[in-house]
This record gives sequence, structure tokens and C-alpha cells, in this order.
Amino acid sequence: MKTFHDFGIELGSKTGIEVKVTCPQCSPHRKKKNYPCLNVNTDKGIWNCWHCGWSGTLKGGEWQKPEIRKAYSKPAFIAPDHVPDGTLGWFKTRGISAEVIARNRITKGTAYFPQVEEERDCILFPYYRGEDVVNVKYRTKDKLFRMAAGAERVLYGLNDINPGCLVWVEGEIDKLSLEMAGVISCVSVPDGAPAPDSREYAHKFDYLLDPALEAIEAHVIAVDSDEAGVRLQEELVRRLGREKCLVVQWPADCKDANEVLMKHGAEVIGDCISGARPLPVEGTYTVDDFRQSMRDRYEHGAPRGISTGWPSVDPHYRVMTGEWTLVTGIPGAGKSEWLDALSINLAREHGWTFGVFSPENQPLEYHADKLAEKYIGKPAERGPTDRMTAAEHEAAMDWLDAHFTFVQPESPTVDSLLEIARSLVKSKGIRGLVLDPWNEVDHMRPPALTETEYISQSLSKVRKFARENGVHVWIVAHPRILRKEDGVYPVPTPYDVAGSAHWRNKADNCIAVHRDNSDTVALVQIHVQKVRKKQNGRIGMVELRYNAVVGQYACEPSYAPKLPKTAPAKPHHEAGE
Repeated sequence: MKTFHDFGIELGSKTGIEVKVTCPQCSPHRKKKNYPCLNVNTDKGIWNCWHCGWSGTLKGGEWQKPEIRKAYSKPAFIAPDHVPDGTLGWFKTRGISAEVIARNRITKGTAYFPQVEEERDCILFPYYRGEDVVNVKYRTKDKLFRMAAGAERVLYGLNDINPGCLVWVEGEIDKLSLEMAGVISCVSVPDGAPAPDSREYAHKFDYLLDPALEAIEAHVIAVDSDEAGVRLQEELVRRLGREKCLVVQWPADCKDANEVLMKHGAEVIGDCISGARPLPVEGTYTVDDFRQSMRDRYEHGAPRGISTGWPSVDPHYRVMTGEWTLVTGIPGAGKSEWLDALSINLAREHGWTFGVFSPENQPLEYHADKLAEKYIGKPAERGPTDRMTAAEHEAAMDWLDAHFTFVQPESPTVDSLLEIARSLVKSKGIRGLVLDPWNEVDHMRPPALTETEYISQSLSKVRKFARENGVHVWIVAHPRILRKEDGVYPVPTPYDVAGSAHWRNKADNCIAVHRDNSDTVALVQIHVQKVRKKQNGRIGMVELRYNAVVGQYACEPSYAPKLPKTAPAKPHHEAGE
């Protein structure tokens, strides 16, 4: 087996399991040549650079090449000698002192705002990395915002980071409010929280790859308490690591740090930060840990998975993060095709990003072309039908590049695939992971374990990964050889999957894709055979029509969604029967 030295990774005298060293791919070309941006796990033989994205394993070699860094422009900014009285007066109304304004080099200026198509007087918040201003946030007093065009999106407050503990807020004013309470190690996200209905927001978290965040021991999440802030909090916790995060709860009459400062004073901000609560340790919970969630369920019902994109499928199967789904079917039934179509639907309608391990779909260009055809609705190759235009093909490649990362290590064990997926959660924000098929995973089963025991342990790892990282995992697994009944193959069940009954027992959802291969116009049957949570569906079968030219699936024209029946109210004495 190769060593780290074979890949140019020099550990020197460093020992231990988790080692940080310079990256042979990007460090020689960086200003900080000696900054240890490469994380090396000597136990698992895995490495990952959080600066250029270069990753790999000793067994499998490189799986992600160094990222070509985008060239950013630097905004023109002159640090102020003094701040106008009017600007200081406005900040005073927000509880921010002149000393804090001066330390953060905030000033007044003018900028063009495309929202109103005119120049406006505004406040300038410089974003520093060291002594360099890498971006500027422009804000008018009536809450118009913009950032410098072409500049790098970084965290506001990078220079103030203390590796022991870092507080996260949602806006520059909130960071200044924390400073009024004596909290300096605080950063604000550059673009605020994603809107509650936004879909395409994975790229807005690129700032999490900044090397300055690697050494942070604890993260205190103190973002806004509105719907968008809750969504931001969930994404930060998911990407930074649940075990490293504490969460702040603001007073009931305040939604952010500045509101607390104005209504209650700096001391209460300090109390809130010092009272930040850890997220519950896995396996230990009290009602207080999920009291608000219980209230929400009581008021609005249990949370449901998202739509598959097929209205006829949704009553039986909806996709929820933190779960995993078994997909099986006889050879040629279209398991992979249907799963590809589902991932395209989720990416298009909900902005999901995916990690895809699909070694049977080789070469990668072939697989990407199939996905492009499903996305555009036209074939990529020349043929009897109209193919997609060059512009459509380019648009499809751009869209796929933003939503899909193909995983192709030379030695794809369960552990290495999940380790790569964890990296993709942080770097790409993936919500979906496809392992297709299970028999192409490199199963290094220890001799002491039976196949049943090995599968049980492996699926437990998959389930743990899905729940901890807010990802939905699909595993495609082939059934054992089935005997034909009356000349046709029966629909396989999870118990027919080779290896163990644990396929059915441990899965959150089980689906069999089935069609009669002898009938070229047969509909594809989607058999939903298990759904763990009743709000996400029910057992049943749905037929979809398959378009073999572009690989798309569609509901039958005759399908009409059934309206829920309103049951007559029970007499009071019957309630609870």
C-alpha cells in the first residue's frame, strides 16, 4: 500500500491520529506557505485540504483534485480618520459606541444600489483578512444592502477569531452588539440567512472552507430567532458538527443580538451567550431539548418529507433528511434510472446537492449525459429526435456541476465512502447520498463477523451518518436470484436482498422498482414496501410512464390526486376510543 510520502504529504515529526500539515498542492502557491491547511487522518489513511479541496485515501488514491481558485477583485476602501457625527448618531440609536465603530473601521460613503437603480449615501462595513480589505458591505439607513462586485464572500470579523470559542451571528450590527457586551471572537455570515423558501443556497456557505475555522474548538450559534434564522442555524450546526456547537436562545421579545442590546442592555447579551446550551448528546434527551419542536408538531402537525416531483408517488413516499432508503428490483427494471430521475427532481425543485457513488455508470461523462438528458428533456446524442442545443448542453453541465459531485475512489469501503460524504456535507452542503449499487462497495468483512453481522453494522453506520449530517441516503441493492412465476419474475421484497433481513429491518423506507422486461411499453411500477414515518407515506404501488429517449418518468395522465375525506366529528363521549 502507498504511503503519505508517495502523494507528497510530509508529516515530519508530527504524530497522532489527526495531523495538520502543509498541502503539497496549494501551499507553495499561497501567501501563507507554512499554514497547515491539510488535515491528515493517519489511522484511516485519509487526507483533505480545506483550502484547495484536494482529498484522497492511501488505498484509493486521489478522489477530488485541487480546486481551481476563482480570482477575486478587491474593493477600493480607505480606512477613515474620523467618522461623521451623523453616522455615529445613527449607531448610537442602535446602542453601538464610537469606540466600537472606530475599532472596526466603519465609515460613511456612497454606492450604487441596483435595487433602486441609483447612488445612495450608505454605511461601509469593511471585511478584513489580516490587513487586506477583501470585501465591503454597503448598507443604507433604510436597509438596502449590497456587497462589492466580484469580491470574495468571507465572514465579517475574521481577524477577531479566537480558536477556543467563536460566536456566529447573522449581521454586522449583531457582531458589533456582541462587542458591546465584551464578546470579540464573533463573526457574521456575509449574506445573512437563506430565505425560508429559497432552494439554491448551498453555495452561500463557501465561507465555511476558510482555514481560520479549522482550529475552532467550540461554536456558539447566536443567529436570529425567525424562520430564516432557524434555517441558518440548522445548516451551520449540520456543517460545523453537532458535537462542537452550542445554541443561544434570545429573550422572547427579541429576535437578534442588537434587539437584545437596545431593549435589555449588554449584560443580558452576555448572559445569553454564557447560557448557550449544547445540543443533546446522541442517545440522551430531555423534553426540554425538543419542547419547541413538540409545540410545533402540536400546532402544525409532524414535519413531512419533501415532494419527489411525482404527485402520484408523494402519497406513498416523501423524502426526509436523516433517513435512508433501500431501492431494489430485478436486473433491468430501472432502479438506477429511477433514482437518477428522483435526484434530478429533488435538485430542481428543492435545490438539493448530491454525492453520487455509481461505478456501474461509467465513464462519468456517460452518467453526466444521462442526468443532463433528464434535466433538459432532450437527448444529448444525435438521433431521430431533436437533440439538445449546444447552449442547452452547456447550461445542463453548469447546473449539474452545482448540484452533483461524483465519488469514485479506487477502494470504496463503507467507511471511506461515508468519510468522503462527511467532507461533501461541509464543502458542498450535500443533502443526498447515492450508493449504487451495494455489491460494488469494497466489503472488507472481518473474518470474525458473519455476513448478517457485517451488514447490520454497516447499515447502522449509514443510518448514523444520515441522522447526524441531515442527509438522505439511497442504497441500491440487488435481490437474490428469483424464480419466475407463470413466466414472469415476481416483485422482489427487502427480504429477497442478498445477505440479511436487516435490509428490511434497518431501512427507513423500502422501494422496489419493477417492470415486465418482455413488454417494451409496460409501465414502471414503484412498489413502496416500507415507510417508517406515517407522515411520509404509506405502503402501496404507483405506476409511472418511462421515456426511454431522455430517461424521464411521468405520472399517468389518468392520475388525479385524491382529496382527503372529512370524517364526521365523533360525539364527545367517543373521543379517544
